[in-house]
Amino acid sequence: MPALTGLLTIMEKAARKAGGKLRRDFGEIEHLQVSQKGPADFVSKADERAEDTIFRELEVARPDWGFLLEEGGEIAGADGKPRFIVDPLDGTSNFLHGIPHFAISIAVQDPKPDGSGWGDIFAGLVYNPITDESFWAERGKGAWLGHRRLRVSARRQLNEALIATGTPYKGHGDFDEWGKIYASIGPQVAGIRRFGAASLDLAWLAAGRYDGFWESGLSAWDTAAGCLLVREAGGFVTDYRGRSPHIADTQVLAANDILHSKLHKLLVGALK
Repeated sequence: MPALTGLLTIMEKAARKAGGKLRRDFGEIEHLQVSQKGPADFVSKADERAEDTIFRELEVARPDWGFLLEEGGEIAGADGKPRFIVDPLDGTSNFLHGIPHFAISIAVQDPKPDGSGWGDIFAGLVYNPITDESFWAERGKGAWLGHRRLRVSARRQLNEALIATGTPYKGHGDFDEWGKIYASIGPQVAGIRRFGAASLDLAWLAAGRYDGFWESGLSAWDTAAGCLLVREAGGFVTDYRGRSPHIADTQVLAANDILHSKLHKLLVGALK
């Protein structure tokens, strides 16, 4: 049972500090729902405040590292140094509607040794401020929920598998593509869930709560930490072609080895 390293301790401290502010802001949403102005502007400010809190905490601890922030964009660090990838509020629509299912995602990405870009994800953390669950992983050291080791589900049959996904909505996603994949996978599995926070979907997959996950059109900050969690929990994460990028975001398919193969065959067949 490993203790948090210094780096992950810093990441968790930042997430918990921002998470406390999100919990307080979330408590105001119920009152804002009935206001004439509505809660959208408030949620945007809550998102920005959480990101600013995380940025300041991490910058103090690692002043020469870079950042990729959902709201603030890319901030260059010193040459050869890693960067933090931060989503301060994954599940904004849930937050906006008073649904207590959202998370903070923080990952650390190493630069490629030749300086040609960005390489592996070294550390990742997904923190749910409402449940106070902290999912974390370091490359080569496994995935953990607090002090409990995580492993992906051992299920092997599609008819026993619970699959998570993200669905297209107005202005986002490919309805035709998603419909084809759903029509192929849906009849074969025990159930499909859409909870609205990809980072938590991947964390729950790492914890064995889900058996598989697919979605497209995401961003690096949505999935960077989650990809590492699933891989360190013994799972597979690829794009729809079966390639394994460091961060699967524009296309994500994740599961244990057996279910990944079965889901991939269904997905490829659906998109022919």
